Amino acid sequence: MARGSFGIKGTGPLIKAMQKKSDLSAVKKVVQLNTSELQRKMQRNATFTKGYSTGTTKRSITSSVSDNGFTGMVSPGTHYSPYLIYGTRFMASQDFFRPSFFEQRKQFISDMERIMG
Repeated sequence: MARGSFGIKGTGPLIKAMQKKSDLSAVKKVVQLNTSELQRKMQRNATFTKGYSTGTTKRSITSSVSDNGFTGMVSPGTHYSPYLIYGTRFMASQDFFRPSFFEQRKQFISDMERIMG
């Protein structure tokens, strides 16, 4: 068998482009921004017109960023939030969670495509 050699020329621009893409601080900023926007949207949508409303659910919606800035989480803190989101056989759904999430998800994907493109 013959032995050969393999070489690539002109890798300088490729290496520079890869180093530029490896700076993940922009990703962390996008995660932080979208997490806080999702929290605001959920709080805005957590205004209930049916039944007894005290504003406890709206105040209980919190956000946190973890995993060194790569994970954002927004959640309601009241134990009865699932009943508001999904409804029960006695109560119609007053979903404040999913519409906010799906709206913000579009923005998040757009922001990530912008910084990766």
